[in-house]
Amino acid sequence: MSDVPVLELKGLTKRFGGLTAVNDVSFKVAEGGISGLIGPNGAGKTTIFNLITGVYKVSEGSVLFRGSPITDLEPYKIADGGVTRTFQNIRLFKNLSTRDNVLTACHLSAHYNLAESLLRLPRFRREEKALAEKAEGLLQIMGLTDRADVVANNLPYGLQRRLEITRALALDPKLLLLDEPAAGMNPDETEQLMRLIGEIRNRFELSVLVIEHHMDLIMGVCEHIHVLNFGCTLADGSPESVANDPKVVEAYLGAEDER
Repeated sequence: MSDVPVLELKGLTKRFGGLTAVNDVSFKVAEGGISGLIGPNGAGKTTIFNLITGVYKVSEGSVLFRGSPITDLEPYKIADGGVTRTFQNIRLFKNLSTRDNVLTACHLSAHYNLAESLLRLPRFRREEKALAEKAEGLLQIMGLTDRADVVANNLPYGLQRRLEITRALALDPKLLLLDEPAAGMNPDETEQLMRLIGEIRNRFELSVLVIEHHMDLIMGVCEHIHVLNFGCTLADGSPESVANDPKVVEAYLGAEDER
């Protein structure tokens, strides 16, 4: 594991007019690690994901990916560099099959040109075969092979979440950002997801940063946790230290217990 963090935020700040949504936030994600980003609703978690991936422009501070600045790069350049994400609201091609959803993502790494495609030249045929094999492999790894021909919109909610993660993996990330992947899942599905995140990290040799409100998942899978409140850092450390931090209990974990 490299000493250089896969992701480092330095004094990250985002203002929308007079509102400061993220205020001077700094933290690191270790190469090969699984980290969590938690906090109450409106704490700035998804805004940070949008800053990392270039959806929002940074007001102040910087974002480093494997030691190199990616602050304010275009989203497609950040994705090409190895940072991919899922979203709070599932974003699939709902009228396409499970297989075609994954194939569409795989095709972003194709190198043949339009002429080679139209004439079905050798490079086109080779790459199409390789991409189809890649998609089938991902479906098998993610437990979706038996649903490959099912239209995405007809999948159970938990499997739609799994499919969205599969599409992100098709982009060959080095850092995977998961935005509330357990939202809407029942306890059994959440437990399966917790195991899956660990398996993904190991099998694909990548790093993971997770936003999640399911504390069982966060505490069970993450090695490091950063806590936000009102856009500011509230705590940062191991799951045990964060869970026992009085400020965190008061601002977030206590609220979870009360519900």
